[in-house]
Amino acid sequence: MTDTAAVVAQLRVLEQLTRTENRIARLRTVQARTDETRRELTDNARRAEDRLGRIQDALRELDAVPDLVGVVGGRILAFVKSQVEQAQRFDEALLGDLALERQLQDRARYLQALTASGPDRVHRLAGELVEAHTETVEWLTTVLAEEAVGGPAPLRATPLQVVRGAVTDVVRLPARLGAVGLNRAGHELTRAGERVRRTASALGDGADRAGRDAADVLGSGLDAALERAEDIARRERAGDTARALHDTRRSRGALGAGELPVDGYDDLSVPDAARAVRELDTPEDVQAVLRYEEQHKNRAGVLTAARTRHAEVARETVAH
Repeated sequence: MTDTAAVVAQLRVLEQLTRTENRIARLRTVQARTDETRRELTDNARRAEDRLGRIQDALRELDAVPDLVGVVGGRILAFVKSQVEQAQRFDEALLGDLALERQLQDRARYLQALTASGPDRVHRLAGELVEAHTETVEWLTTVLAEEAVGGPAPLRATPLQVVRGAVTDVVRLPARLGAVGLNRAGHELTRAGERVRRTASALGDGADRAGRDAADVLGSGLDAALERAEDIARRERAGDTARALHDTRRSRGALGAGELPVDGYDDLSVPDAARAVRELDTPEDVQAVLRYEEQHKNRAGVLTAARTRHAEVARETVAH
């Protein structure tokens, strides 16, 4: 026999979590890297709203009173999540999204088990929720994989998340180096780190445009410091340190045209550049070309080829 009270309790939680999911999806649309991703996120928000309505219909059919408190609670949770993310790295924010979707997925599975003997309509709804959240979990897992192998993910970090990432890059790198005789390289990085942290702390609650401008300035200063530090390390024949610095510059998209894995890249036409990108085998190489293209040329055909290739590499990473 179905435990109606347990079914109502799970529907209540799913209602609140779905409301939060809907608002987070709407917030994410402003972070979409492409129009395709923006449309996908907009559709996801619309589907979440539809799921919310169906959950509420199921509650009404079970004579459950409307959850007026949950409406406010969902809005508060979404707002708090968006604000807390500004102090997080981008990957941490994505992991939070993934945790929310996994909770929705698990609760939908539990609801499906609870309603195995009825009500049939709620049981079917639970199955559809499981399918929807499984799809979103897979998408977020791919997004995280693309972020892990150096991006670009379908979503871009907010300005303050960019700053947060820059702070972390600078603070952690000297500890990774730690080689004797590299005081000058370390000094360059320390100076850059202090500038980044001072500017980041001064950003406060400024407008998004100001945040983007500040992030651009911070990134330029950090990239220049990293390049100088790499030059110093090479002059001092500290190969491991130079490679670590080079890898950091590559992950930040700060390599010059002559450092790209495609010879004569600046002179290639769109078809030739796209063909060259499709032949790259490692996420690092694809990332280096893609970041350079975004910052210097911004040719749609090349960007599409590079993003497609990078997504393929990311999926291979998830598969293994």
